[in-house]
Amino acid sequence: MTGLLFDIPATATPDISGLQHVPDFITEDEEQALMEAIDHQPWLSDLKRRVQHYGYKYDYKARAVADDSYLGPLPEWIEDIASRLSFKPDQAIVNEYLSGQGISAHVDCVPCFGDTIASLSLGSGATMQFTNGQEKHDLYLEPRSLVILSGPARHDWTHAIPARKSDMVNGFKVERHRRVSLAFRTVILNK
Repeated sequence: MTGLLFDIPATATPDISGLQHVPDFITEDEEQALMEAIDHQPWLSDLKRRVQHYGYKYDYKARAVADDSYLGPLPEWIEDIASRLSFKPDQAIVNEYLSGQGISAHVDCVPCFGDTIASLSLGSGATMQFTNGQEKHDLYLEPRSLVILSGPARHDWTHAIPARKSDMVNGFKVERHRRVSLAFRTVILNK
């Protein structure tokens, strides 16, 4: 691998404890199959972006996962990817971001989800911004790349995808197109 993305040098992973970035986690054929499977499922439009929930439904307004929100096991096309992870997710959210869309800085619900979360980028790339106090780092998430947050990266740093139509990657302008993220998490239910 040359470290190039569309003839643009790939960005280095910031030195944040618990942050892992895995380029080419899946193949182009796997990406295409995932996009087709996703596009054959119904979308929810409760937010500014379209989403799909699997395993458990996350309540964005309450910032909670209710005990009765179980939707069933992860579908086989998600489980195939989930089985390759170093943790056992039982919840997945598919988020669709059109060019110009993003998500504000946040830490995924700490009482709702386990210590490790992962997100797979499909379609288009985008820059993810990590912030902890005054410290800020950018990481360009290439199509088919996986980002894993655990420990401090999961709990102490916010992450965001700035809403814009392009990203600057090592001095090169990279246009955004439709990006789909597949986020994997483990639900913590109230006992």
